[in-house]
Amino acid sequence: MVAVLFISFLVCLSIGVPVAFSLAISSLLYFLGSGMPLTIYTQRFFSGLDSFTLLCIPGFVLAGNLMNFGGITERLIKFCNKLVGHITGGLAIANVVASMLFAGISGTALADTVSVGGVLIPAMKKDGYDADFSAAITAASSCVGPIIPPSVPMIMAATLTGLSVSKLFVAGILPGILMGGGMILASVIISHKRHYPKAEKRATIREILSTGKTSFWALLMTLIILLGIVGGIVTPTEASILAVVYGIFVGIFIYKELTIKRMLECMRQTVVSSAAIMALVGFANIFAYILTKEQIPQMVADAMLSFTTNKYIILLLINLLLVFVGMFMETIAAILILFPVLLGVVTQVGVDPIQFGVIVVLNLVIGLCTPPVGVCLFAATNIAEEKLTNVIRELMPFIASNFIVLAIVTYVPAVTVGVVKLIMGS
Repeated sequence: MVAVLFISFLVCLSIGVPVAFSLAISSLLYFLGSGMPLTIYTQRFFSGLDSFTLLCIPGFVLAGNLMNFGGITERLIKFCNKLVGHITGGLAIANVVASMLFAGISGTALADTVSVGGVLIPAMKKDGYDADFSAAITAASSCVGPIIPPSVPMIMAATLTGLSVSKLFVAGILPGILMGGGMILASVIISHKRHYPKAEKRATIREILSTGKTSFWALLMTLIILLGIVGGIVTPTEASILAVVYGIFVGIFIYKELTIKRMLECMRQTVVSSAAIMALVGFANIFAYILTKEQIPQMVADAMLSFTTNKYIILLLINLLLVFVGMFMETIAAILILFPVLLGVVTQVGVDPIQFGVIVVLNLVIGLCTPPVGVCLFAATNIAEEKLTNVIRELMPFIASNFIVLAIVTYVPAVTVGVVKLIMGS
């Protein structure tokens, strides 16, 4: 019946069935074939959703939507442009910086692509940047979203395995900064080579302070989330609700751009996105139950450890597997299926679970800007109205820089675990 499970799952994916329903169908066929009672099927679905931590997902999704609809995104972008616009390739740098700041609120890459890209891609094209380059840097920089806290994929990983969400969030800070720094460096080199434009003059201190003043409330939202979670003042779930309340207050009373109509649209988009994620979580829990029942994780661990017990080789093999999977499968689905399985392998060779959580998420988010299932790639390409092949070609330097960061995160534990110990003391 295990063969039926995997074959049906792969067949469903190959004919374009959404991942959540592919998991549901394949798991149902296993239950029917093995004669197991369907009551267990429904029980496992709802038990997968019975987690307080999962409540923060709709909160962070809504906070990101409020940020976009409430005029916060535009103010962050203007501030970033005033800071770095005078540098050659300044708009490209502003794109990366804005994505890093936006990541501190939304926690999702696609929201980053649509929000930041919707503003900056047309602006970059208007200023003389190539459309394919504009789309490429937007797609690549948006992958920082799930790395810099808050991070929906990290929440999922923590929920599955009982790891600390706060520690995973802290462990993602430095890798996220390294990703952003690598892409900024690549942008500067390419911009100089192609003579991309820069602002005619450096922004004055007064102009920077002026845009900084208007974007202060947006930046404060990021600080509230990060410091609240890292400082142990609030849980991730409480932080998400706090971010929502703060976003509503700023959007209505300070920026005065969040109308009732816009708020209702925020709610609608949040409900749709959250429902899709929760359905995926529920059906993935059934799938994971079957894998555990059939001892698949142990079989995978035994197979890998029989091949080699060298920690570094195992990490290399896992990286290759995850990069490949990330090219074909949605990030959260891949985490739900693979993370518990692979965690059992790496813990046996001495890899810290927190470090491995960041490694897994970083591997899979790289797949968000690679074909054939790179949702950020497709979103940025559509906004830029450019050929997909051209955008993929422009993506290569940024993907290369992300792989360098991946290697550092994989083989230098201080980048993740070291930061956690430094900030949280354990």
